Amino acid sequence: MVPQQRSLTLKIGGPAELTLVRADGSEYAVHPLWLRERCRDAGSIDLKTQQRLQDPSDFDPGLRLLAVSQPSPGIFRVRFGDGHEASFVAEELLAEARLADNSHDCPAPALWDGSLGQLPRARWRADPADAEVLAWLESFLTLGFVIFEGVPTAPGSVLGVAAMFGFTRETNFGPLFNVRSTPDATDLAYTALSLDPHTDNPYRTPVPGIQLLHCLANETRGGLSTLVDGFAVAQALRRQERAAFDILTSTPVRFKYIDASTELTASAPPIELDVTGALQAVHFSPRLDFVPLLEPQRLDAYYRARRAFDHRLRAPQFEIRFLLGAGDLVMFDNCRLLHGRTAFDPAEGLRHLQGCYIDIDGPRSLYRVLRRRLGRATDVRRSA
Repeated sequence: MVPQQRSLTLKIGGPAELTLVRADGSEYAVHPLWLRERCRDAGSIDLKTQQRLQDPSDFDPGLRLLAVSQPSPGIFRVRFGDGHEASFVAEELLAEARLADNSHDCPAPALWDGSLGQLPRARWRADPADAEVLAWLESFLTLGFVIFEGVPTAPGSVLGVAAMFGFTRETNFGPLFNVRSTPDATDLAYTALSLDPHTDNPYRTPVPGIQLLHCLANETRGGLSTLVDGFAVAQALRRQERAAFDILTSTPVRFKYIDASTELTASAPPIELDVTGALQAVHFSPRLDFVPLLEPQRLDAYYRARRAFDHRLRAPQFEIRFLLGAGDLVMFDNCRLLHGRTAFDPAEGLRHLQGCYIDIDGPRSLYRVLRRRLGRATDVRRSA
């Protein structure tokens, strides 16, 4: 794995060798197949779609470099053993080499807790400039949420906001859902009860990546919105109780939702890691989870681990609270942040929110497109 945030250079290591050099002076030859897959000439890729014209698995696994030259600064010319020749821009290769193995080529998450002072707020505009949208996305991708003020309170406005960032993910609740206290509620969200920190829809495959909640009216004194950075809590658990962390990353928990016309079930660990061991998602909804019948010792360890995680999630140390007033809209990463609310008295007045879901790849794609359009040079570059 090539670490992030450090100087890298390329040099000709020999007549037929291109070498990557680290800041500490250590170096290794760039693999011939890695280079061959990145040829960007008209014979290798379709120049319009940027897609390969050959299946790289058909290249000879023993492919070698026959010659490497540097016809001009920052440009390397390579001749491969299969007779193909191609030129490479050094900075493009280095930009990809600087990426972590699990990088999404977006701003890295900045973990936060209850001491987060300034919330990421922005004034909503339906026709923002690219630079303004890019700033919104940087806040969202870094902190996992952004609060828009001044969103029109006409019903359905949340769908217009969602459309700027991605495609609406319709569920059994419809393209949008209304969050208000109703008789015979089919979900605790549609009551006046307090809701502990949880992620939405862990019973789906895949889980909706982003949730938007738009306040149309709030005439009550309660009903404060709450957010918790699940990644920050998971990292704290990893540092302080590693055994508990390992149990929560390896235990498959079934999540289930049932109403008259729907029955959804999916399994996931409460804390999900990617292939590099980095945090990828949190799946946590204690009113909907069912751990399988495992051996008593393993279940005892799981219940203790879940308790340790849950108590941290509900601790003031990690939670922020804020009031959504009419026209406020919060957009948050449903795979990283946990949300909830305090109880309220519906007799005091109407509290009405509308919500919808989009997938996480929408904002990430838009961020990359806007950065490319604006010509932003950043430490995290788009890979070839």
